[in-house]
Amino acid sequence: MVRGSRALLSSLASVAVLGGAAFATHIRHTMGASSAELRRAAARSPHATDGTFANRETGLPRPDLTVRQLATMLLGRTARGLPPGPIPLATDGPWRERGELAATWCGHASVLLEVDGRRVLVDPVWSERTSPVPGFGPRRLHAPPVPLAALGEVDVVLLSHDHYDHLDRPTVTALARGTDAVFVVPIGVGAHLRSWGVASHRVLEGDWDDVLDVAGLTLTCLEARHFSGRSFRRNTTQWAAWKVAGSTHAVYVAGDTGPSTVHARTGAAHGPFDLTLMPIGAYADLWPDIHTTPEQAVAAHRDLGGRGMLPIHWATFVLGFHGWDEPAERAVRAAAEHGVTLALPRPGERLEVAAVGRPVPWWRDLATPDA
Repeated sequence: MVRGSRALLSSLASVAVLGGAAFATHIRHTMGASSAELRRAAARSPHATDGTFANRETGLPRPDLTVRQLATMLLGRTARGLPPGPIPLATDGPWRERGELAATWCGHASVLLEVDGRRVLVDPVWSERTSPVPGFGPRRLHAPPVPLAALGEVDVVLLSHDHYDHLDRPTVTALARGTDAVFVVPIGVGAHLRSWGVASHRVLEGDWDDVLDVAGLTLTCLEARHFSGRSFRRNTTQWAAWKVAGSTHAVYVAGDTGPSTVHARTGAAHGPFDLTLMPIGAYADLWPDIHTTPEQAVAAHRDLGGRGMLPIHWATFVLGFHGWDEPAERAVRAAAEHGVTLALPRPGERLEVAAVGRPVPWWRDLATPDA
């Protein structure tokens, strides 16, 4: 009996070791390319020094917080960011349309664009969590409004940078298997995709100011103010905004950005834009450089010469310290103050940009009676 118990314990220990090794391998694979691969990619860019990319603008001042204050903020973040009820989804949309100018917000920064008959899927994230570790990390507040396979054929998958809430390995590999899309990414991000088995001929990388002609569209890689990194080392790949232009229409895809003078320069050089996708959530005094507040997003939209504005980067993952619907309310007020045409659709709702009117405040129906 003792000998049998020892054998069982030994077997369980072996399984635990092997399971731990497999778990670690999974995490490492999800993180993406090796440091050596990323350094080789960065060496091709004039915007990287010794394998590290950087913003052109200096950092903004940050508040001095005690450990207790910071711990209180972190502990209360999730509760404050949760909606009081289920987020309504538009699940019956015409997913396979090829309009002249339309957009379907799929949650967070994931948007399906239709530009002059071409379909561009921006920063698609269909996973339950944004983390390399299974079962950990920010969890979705709502399901994807449509199964990934139901979207149909996509011409371009456009990525802004390599953070987990914008670059999701399971989503990328599913799109690589299920579509013929070309993946257009900032320089360095292609190394992650190739490490996951995406064929090299399907990956196009651009650096700031590069112009790429893809699937009948002209894609211009533009400067943004943010950072990158999927491990403990930051800024190993480039981050970018994009101009998506067809024969008639142009869309500005911000990805993630902080407040910056670059928006006015971009507007002067590349505007105007029929539509801008601007991030309005996950802002905090702790990181004033990397995420715009709703008011700053509206100001950036105006600097860009935008006509219609589609707010993104809110209501899907709890990444900031604000209330879940605060970004929408602040964006509505800022847009009204400056006469900006704003669209705030439910996740999954398709917008014909020419028909955008006043936003319908669907999020208020979720508010608690005493809110």
